[in-house]
Amino acid sequence: MAIKHFKTAEFDAAVAAAPLAMVDFWADWCGPCKMLSPVVEFIGSQYEGKVLVGKVNVDEEPELARRFGVMNIPTVVFLKNGQEIDRKVGVMPPQVFTGVLDANL
Repeated sequence: MAIKHFKTAEFDAAVAAAPLAMVDFWADWCGPCKMLSPVVEFIGSQYEGKVLVGKVNVDEEPELARRFGVMNIPTVVFLKNGQEIDRKVGVMPPQVFTGVLDANL
């Protein structure tokens, strides 16, 4: 499976172990999140083995959302060696996300 659904307890270790990660903060009730989901799935399959692509449900993991200061969803956070390097808020074309990944691989 290309997409990792994160729980708070495993998040830090998983992200620290990955040289590059893309994490989508979302919720079931969020329309724009549902629009972005196929993009995240596509990127997950395209970058499998190179980038850790994951999702965090903000309703189930509010502590992670607070820690990253997620105020609006969908928010996609990019982390390199465990440190945030970029973030995108809202629905955007796949090239916006892959551009960040390609520039940091």
